[in-house]
Amino acid sequence: MTDQREIPDPRPAAQDDAVALVLSGVSKHYDGVAALTGVSLEVRAGEVHALLGENGAGKSTLMGVATGSVVPDAGTIEVRGEAVPVLTPPLATSLGIAIVHQHPAVMPDMTVAENIRVAVPASHLAGTDGAEATMRQVLEDVGSTAHLEDRVGNLSVAQRHLLELAKAILIKPSILILDEPTAPLGPESVDRLFAWVRRAAERGTAVVYITHRLAEVRELAQRVTVLRDGKVRGTADVADVTDDELLALIVGRQLEYTFPPKLQGEGDGADFLTVENLSGPGFDDVSFTARRGEIVGISGIVGNGQSNLLRALTGLEPFTGTVRIGSTGYSDKQLVDATAYLPADRHVEGLMMTLSVRENAAVSALTRFRKGRLLDRRAEVESVEGELRKLAVKTASQETEVSALSGGNQQKVVLARALLSEPKLLVADEPTQGVDVGARAEIYRILREVSQSGVPVVVASSDAKELEGLCDRVVVMSRGSAVASFEGEEVTENRLIDAAVRATGHVKAKQEQQRSLAASTRSSRFLQGDYAPVVVLALVMVALGAYIYAQNPRYLSAFNITSVTMSCAALGFIALGQTIALMTGGIDLSVGPLAGFLVSIGSFFLVDGKPVPVMLLGVLLMALAAAGTGAVNGSLIRFAKFTPVAATLAAYIGLQGLSLLLRSAPGGNIAGSVTSFLQLGVGPVPNVFILLVVASVVMEYLLRYRGWGRRLRAVGSDEESARRVGVKVTRTVVLGYVSASLFVFLGSMVLLAQLGIGDPNQGIGYTLSSITAVVLGGTSLLGGRGTFIGTLLGAGLIVELLNATVFLNLSQTWQYLFQGALIVAAAVIYGRARGARATL
Repeated sequence: MTDQREIPDPRPAAQDDAVALVLSGVSKHYDGVAALTGVSLEVRAGEVHALLGENGAGKSTLMGVATGSVVPDAGTIEVRGEAVPVLTPPLATSLGIAIVHQHPAVMPDMTVAENIRVAVPASHLAGTDGAEATMRQVLEDVGSTAHLEDRVGNLSVAQRHLLELAKAILIKPSILILDEPTAPLGPESVDRLFAWVRRAAERGTAVVYITHRLAEVRELAQRVTVLRDGKVRGTADVADVTDDELLALIVGRQLEYTFPPKLQGEGDGADFLTVENLSGPGFDDVSFTARRGEIVGISGIVGNGQSNLLRALTGLEPFTGTVRIGSTGYSDKQLVDATAYLPADRHVEGLMMTLSVRENAAVSALTRFRKGRLLDRRAEVESVEGELRKLAVKTASQETEVSALSGGNQQKVVLARALLSEPKLLVADEPTQGVDVGARAEIYRILREVSQSGVPVVVASSDAKELEGLCDRVVVMSRGSAVASFEGEEVTENRLIDAAVRATGHVKAKQEQQRSLAASTRSSRFLQGDYAPVVVLALVMVALGAYIYAQNPRYLSAFNITSVTMSCAALGFIALGQTIALMTGGIDLSVGPLAGFLVSIGSFFLVDGKPVPVMLLGVLLMALAAAGTGAVNGSLIRFAKFTPVAATLAAYIGLQGLSLLLRSAPGGNIAGSVTSFLQLGVGPVPNVFILLVVASVVMEYLLRYRGWGRRLRAVGSDEESARRVGVKVTRTVVLGYVSASLFVFLGSMVLLAQLGIGDPNQGIGYTLSSITAVVLGGTSLLGGRGTFIGTLLGAGLIVELLNATVFLNLSQTWQYLFQGALIVAAAVIYGRARGARATL
């Protein structure tokens, strides 16, 4: 071994020890940089094997190899003695390998139940009381209070982690990997987790436990392996190695201390930060003070108003009460500019993941780098470089995309941005969550230096030991209220935990509040769900129809019903296809020209005098052309790495050119027999409209209750999470675009019957109309959520409005005005439905 501090494994595996997982000689490079070099790891059945290392040491990459989400450059994988040449996430699941990711692999636009179903095979959900009862029981076992129909995007960070744990448990794993599982959890949830891990190990499950907390290693693990710089630095029995030896292995040096010295004496004795009677959403009547140079801690069981309080202190939540720094009072709007905020969820609130390290660090301090009306790039780069150096951020360059950094270095970038903004107040929510020992000590040092410079620092943490070591005074919260306050030597882990768990007053009031919350939650679930816009659309359509009929009774004539439903069928089928594309997180701008191209093809075959076989050949060619277009769109997006807009815009131009090549002017009269056949129906309602309704219902069923629909929505909601839970993303997207184009084929058949002639220019307008119909129906332009029923009604409303201009004697100008108004209305309806939860 090359490292002087490496600890050899004190004993070889006994012959009767069952080896569950063996990784041998694993190497992995990213852009020429070694993430893993010749790493070997052996995990035995029935043991908890701790895996330690700094952020960026290669732990998550190694576990990605073990679960099939990362393909190694070299090395072998053995599961229970059998070599696995190519491991994929679905194969890993079938082999009984499960992982609880540090950053949960959840789809925010899907419900709790849907997240479970897309990740867990149906066979694992089969229980005596049904799948839903099984899911509810496991959620309860891990301490989750989430409802199965809750949208995951509305859950707290802790609840998302508990959902991730529940998914892993449901797989009934023989090999379980836990990546920083306690980072966002409170003491009660941690105790539940530890008890479950011990029971799992007793049943023979091999557990790999990744953590930065040595106390957890002592409490749970039998063996420990340390990685540093992508190499194994040692493996040992936990009982045979000291904390100092482990720390030396982890950071490559001896750490003299973890926490910096606290404020000595009373400073100038005067209160510098004053918070009086602060109340807001989730907290009530909180007061505390701090002297210059002190760090204030906010403690309590997770979910008792700590994060709400911190958001109010940064001006992100409205509040009543007083916040005073020195002699200056601040309103919520003033606090936005005066404070720096380190959020608990750095991925969602802390970082812009597609921007560079420099852009993320400098964004809050751009006014500092102004030179006249322009930015001084040199000053920006130098300032950012200095801050990154001071925080020891490990990055190839300032221009590296921040998503490429390890979790600890990402957190340092958030802290760098806070320091560069020169705040009057620094507020940090779980500042060391998912951060290694070395980086944690650096963050503690920086927070102490900030407080000593005269900037008040307020820190919320679920780790009472962290608050004990870092803070000069701590406020304990329970149910949104401050129930205790400690300072100086009174700040101890035992006192903080005891104050939190003993806060049990107001039980009756709490029960009444819970009943009220349950009722409001049911309402919020509906408003946050996909069917709220559907109800609004249905009511609008009924009201508009009643008004038009009152003005002109001929509105409900058989001729008009046929005309409206035929138009609705043409737009509806094309919009259903657009819904699929949008559901993947993309868009299909080619649907309009594709419809015109298919009509042009049909106009050569579906004409008078052509025999039936030739007509059927024409229909087949139209279908093949549609499927081919979808395959090209999907392939450009997934394989050529085009954006959906670029890929489908290219198809838009190409298809329109081909259409004009086939038909430079309208021509090719469609056979009357074909038109008559497509207009057959029940009374005044044509069969093609009935087929549209049936197709919408079937697609809605597939979207909600079948694997295809869940995979489609999972990709649109969070592609990386979908890939990690085993969804074949590329196949899903390509088949999605093929399906979208096949729906355009159905719409073009209806359009062909309406036009009665091959006109390549008639389809162009359907691109904008289809997008309008889909957005009106509540489907997100960002992907992951929506409804085919809403799209059907959205198409119906557009046709109804256009038809209204005829019966109300309005000019054609009103058609465009109505369509523009519909787009605005769709955005407002969607925004209000999504934001309703904040007011409930």
